[in-house]
Formats: sequence, C-alpha cells, structure tokens
Amino acid sequence: MERGTLEAVVGAERRALADDLRSLTDTDWARESLCTGWSVEDVVAHLGSAMTIGTIGWMRSILGAGLRPAVHNRRQLERFRGATPQDTVHRFAALGTAEGEPVRMPTRDPVPWLGEIVVHGEDVRRPLGIDHVYSPEGLIRVAEFFAGRDYAVNSRSQIKRLRLRATDARFTANDDPGLPLVEGPLLELVMVMAGRRAYLDGLAGTGVPELSRRLGSAAGSG
Repeated sequence: MERGTLEAVVGAERRALADDLRSLTDTDWARESLCTGWSVEDVVAHLGSAMTIGTIGWMRSILGAGLRPAVHNRRQLERFRGATPQDTVHRFAALGTAEGEPVRMPTRDPVPWLGEIVVHGEDVRRPLGIDHVYSPEGLIRVAEFFAGRDYAVNSRSQIKRLRLRATDARFTANDDPGLPLVEGPLLELVMVMAGRRAYLDGLAGTGVPELSRRLGSAAGSG
C-alpha cells in the first residue's frame, strides 16, 4: 500500500470509529475500556490528542512531563477532551476538516497511527459490544509493523520465539516450524501483540500458554 492509500485508510478508520460512538449514552462513555484506568471517552480523547500534537508539541509535552509518559498522556488527553463526551467525539470526527483541527501526527509513517486507531478502536468497541471489520490490507500492515519492532508497545518482544499465523489472512511472523505456534484471526493476533489479554480466547496453538504468561494480567495501556 502506498503512503497516500494508507493515509486514506487511517482517515476512514477514524471516521468509522467516530460514527460507531456518536449514539453512546453517558453510561457507555464512562465504561472502562481495555486500557487500564481509562474510560471510553478517555481513549477517544487520547487518540485525538495524539493525532493533533505534532512532533514539536510532543517533544515539549514529554519534556514538560519530566519524561513521564503517563503524565504526558493525561495532560494531552485533557487538552483534547471536550466539555461533554459528545463534544469530544465531535472534535475527533472533525479532525482534518474545515471545522476541525489539522492532523499533526508526530511521525510521517501512517502505519503506527493506523495501529493506534485499530488497537484503541478495539479498546472501546469490545467493552461496548461493537463489531467492526477493518481494512484487510491495513490490518496486515499493522501486524507486520508490530511483529517487526517495539514501538509504542513491546509488540515484537511479546512474540519473541513464538510463531504466529493468521487463519483469515496472509500473515505469519517468526515463521520457523520449530517454534511454538500461535494462530487465529489476524485482529486477535494484532491485539495480543499490543498487549491485550482479552483476545487470547480467540487463539489456539502450543504457544498460547507462553503468550498468556507473558501478557500476565494486564489489560493494556495507552
């Protein structure tokens, strides 16, 4: 996929998430997401802040937070949050339009940001019981990115010496037949690489117990 195509997928997935959330009740917005300690609204505000901060803004923020990511994330989340959850999702939906803030993501590569939207999209959709079909090509690019390096999460380390195989897409990682196998739908593989234990139930293979041990009891983080 070319850069322009990937950017279009990022925009489409962001709009789809906003559409899924427009009719939520106050109870839904306050529901805990798969990110430990964060509500559904918190996650949306986090995504919006990450997509509008830019490289210089990110550097200033993390330095101002004393290099403490949790402090940086909380400050930026509050920066983007609206007066109400409906305001927050409206701001998120309007990004990049005439009425909204421009998108200023702190990296030129669209794939990490597609990964952010997929993972955080599932962080809120799953607790709310909302199903979504992601771009198949985009999801493969996210899986390859997660398997290839540790970035915002320790995704590559999470699957070290484990063989991954998607049952619904052309994706493998650490493709050595001598390694313990973890197989299942591609979305589940992406989410466990991102540290989301809730998706283990959709996976099978001799490597699942070891992956479960590595994931521990953590639900996820921003």
